[in-house]
Amino acid sequence: MTRTLPRPAAPQAPAAPAVGLRATARIVARLDDGGTSRSSEAESGGGTSRLPVLEGGGPFALRRVQSHADQARVCLVGAMSAPLGGDRLRIEATAEAGTSLRITAAAATVALPGRTGELATYDVHLTVGDGARLEWLPEPLISAEGSDLRMTTTIDLAPTARLVFREEQILGRSGEHTGALRSRLTIRQAGRVLLDQETAYGPGAPGWDTSAVLGGHRAVGQFLLVGPEFTDKPAEVRLLGGAAGDGAAQGVLAPLAGPAALATVVAPDGLSLRRLLDRAAAG
Repeated sequence: MTRTLPRPAAPQAPAAPAVGLRATARIVARLDDGGTSRSSEAESGGGTSRLPVLEGGGPFALRRVQSHADQARVCLVGAMSAPLGGDRLRIEATAEAGTSLRITAAAATVALPGRTGELATYDVHLTVGDGARLEWLPEPLISAEGSDLRMTTTIDLAPTARLVFREEQILGRSGEHTGALRSRLTIRQAGRVLLDQETAYGPGAPGWDTSAVLGGHRAVGQFLLVGPEFTDKPAEVRLLGGAAGDGAAQGVLAPLAGPAALATVVAPDGLSLRRLLDRAAAG
């Protein structure tokens, strides 16, 4: 009687680790001076801003928006859900000397958990040249439950650059807890630091929900203005919104140690946060 022995099973290759998405978007505004030197255009404020570099990819779909006067405008449209755990995302935007550039977004950015427990990163680097103006006005970043995101925003300004910057963070979608969100904002002008702050909310961040930090609020944001006009006339400190403890949006507007003014607001929701930031921006 012949006995057939079972053949040994072929060794299985180890499963490839889940790799997050890597994507970078690049935006450059350049002066269309019609033959005039860039330095003289920067001083006079003439010329039209054009977009010789507009590169998206991954979740970043960049759309030209109809220009206004000499300002180039770009809208960031999300092409897919991102950032998820493990993603590495980056946006680089440059407003060269004498240009005017406005960047907005079509919808909020939602940080979501990925297939692994790996954190996601989202880096923004803005550069503004002499005599240039950059407006960074995205929609809110929402930290969904279970997500883990590290976000950095670095802004380099020339001595006569102007900046309009808005940042809004919503901690958790409706009816859920927040994810873990770590954020750092660094602003330099001519190599000098105007602002360098780091915040942390959600799991692993001690005390973030106490009265010393957010006091039960779930939305936080800031509006920053930088321009030569603040050199001779600094912004005056003033309180924004309701009284402490009444549950309404509240904040403060204060000058920075440089030609800048910063409004910081906490609020129970994104709508009241935007309303108070808009009031601060309107003066």
